[in-house]
Amino acid sequence: MRTDQLLGALTDLVLPAACAGCRAAGAPLRSGVCAGCAALLDGLRPGPVRPSPAPAGLPPCTALGGYAGALREVLLAYKERGRHGLGRPLGFLLAEVVAAAVRSPRPTVLVPVPTTMRAARARHGDHLTRIVRPAVRRLRAAGWPVTVARPVRALPRPDSAELDAAGRAEAAAAGFRLRPMSVSRLPRVVAGHAVVVVDDIVTTGSSIAAIAKLLNDCDVTVDAAAVLAATVRRGRA
Repeated sequence: MRTDQLLGALTDLVLPAACAGCRAAGAPLRSGVCAGCAALLDGLRPGPVRPSPAPAGLPPCTALGGYAGALREVLLAYKERGRHGLGRPLGFLLAEVVAAAVRSPRPTVLVPVPTTMRAARARHGDHLTRIVRPAVRRLRAAGWPVTVARPVRALPRPDSAELDAAGRAEAAAAGFRLRPMSVSRLPRVVAGHAVVVVDDIVTTGSSIAAIAKLLNDCDVTVDAAAVLAATVRRGRA
């Protein structure tokens, strides 16, 4: 048994928990999920997604899968139920999405969608940062020259879960600001790099489009967006 497998097995014995994907109790867990849910997640393959209607300026988006099933449950367990240990396996999955979005190893800058201070307090930290760090480690281990830039900060805004598409677009447009030093420095920092905005979930695409516009205003082109899950929006009957 490899060391990481042994540690995972010992963790299951000392800190038993339900599967984050199906909530089954008593099953041996690897990275917080049972074997069945691990197989489902492992079977997902990144592909292009596009909200409809897509907001103006939205870059090409790649997602690991739809916001449903085991992927949805794992994200909810991670973000809303305090299962912070899931950040590492989710980061490894995000690395696959980034690789698919960029397509070939080249210098790449990841720009995480920033979280509000209120959300960070509620989740005991920046949930996306905990995902991006292992994603960067995995990409670098595979030979990708990847760095992270945080040129944008989040301003207080309403919870997007409570807003419709128009409300999300309005909140996103007013919800982000460039950091002062970014305007002059960022174009030089990202020159020759693929610029990828990363997030956990895309629904309307408003946040990603708003950040892409801010970066474009300081002469930085966003090449792609990489997310773990894409919400399937259903129109009214």
